[in-house]
Amino acid sequence: MFKNHGFYLVKSAGTEASARIKINRGLLLWADIVFVMEQKHLDRLNQRFLNEMSSTAVVVLDIPDEYQYMSDDLIEHLKESTKPFLDLG
Repeated sequence: MFKNHGFYLVKSAGTEASARIKINRGLLLWADIVFVMEQKHLDRLNQRFLNEMSSTAVVVLDIPDEYQYMSDDLIEHLKESTKPFLDLG
């Protein structure tokens, strides 16, 4: 949803084994900031990538991971939750 914004370089990845694109060390080192929907996602990152996480800014958005992929409700919730951190114009 942010990839065509123009000002930000955005990549998306999941923490679940079933994710189409899985989070990895390279993505964490590449990112200036990482947004996760729930605390459990941050916990998974800390368990798997402890060294990388020490230098990565992470924001837990407190959005329940219960939405359909790219649903209108999810997109609105993500836009609202990231507003304090991103200038989306």
